Amino acid sequence: MVIDNVRKIGQNSLTFCYNLGSAMLMLLRAIFYIPSFKKELFLVIKQFFNIGILSLPIILSSAFFIGMVLGLQGYTTLSKYGATESVGQLIALSLVRELGPVVGALLFAGRAGSALTAEIAHMKTTEQLTSLELMGIDPIYRVISTRFWAGFFSMPILILIFNVVAIFGGYVVTVKWLHLDGGTFWSNMQSSVNFYDDTFNGIIKSIVFGFMVMWVALYQGINARPTAEGISYATTRTVVLSSLTILFLDFILTAIMFGGLS
Repeated sequence: MVIDNVRKIGQNSLTFCYNLGSAMLMLLRAIFYIPSFKKELFLVIKQFFNIGILSLPIILSSAFFIGMVLGLQGYTTLSKYGATESVGQLIALSLVRELGPVVGALLFAGRAGSALTAEIAHMKTTEQLTSLELMGIDPIYRVISTRFWAGFFSMPILILIFNVVAIFGGYVVTVKWLHLDGGTFWSNMQSSVNFYDDTFNGIIKSIVFGFMVMWVALYQGINARPTAEGISYATTRTVVLSSLTILFLDFILTAIMFGGLS
């Protein structure tokens, strides 16, 4: 019994190390291969559209409603203490520091990450990747690298759009609906949000999250079992692992940026 448990632990450890090594090799090959602007620019633009532009509807709608909820909840809470003039500050700091990068990354993982995993896993199941290898084309360079760079650059842009739309949603609720003074809303927001401490750190978070989501999604896709069940399993793992990774890294980055660990 003890020997079997030790054997299981050893097998799981070896499997983990193997998967981690494979993922690292795939990542390094994708990173150090920069797509050629002449030969593969169209592929990168196409993936930028599929990953970034097609993610805009869920980003825009979610951001607007989240901003409205923040405005309503913030105004209701602060009104008890006579501090409703600080609602703009509350909305901006909450979005720029935390909610924007984290919620946007979770939405990005659920929409773009799962779609990429399913697409690449399907290509593997239908032997499209094998066909590329037979033609002398490395799938890592042709398929993985172009998608990685498109998603990597899409993420910060989507987060910035998320923050702008969410702040506008908070403005609509607090100023247009609850009749807070618009000048007070914007002036307190501008005086409290620091570009380096808040906006720039939020952008760093979005870059890290985009990097991890792309890494997880692409590896799960290319490592999926070539069956319908394997595609489903890989897609589910992408969403779960990406979400957990985003939340864990958010804690680490927040502790470094705002928790005095830097």
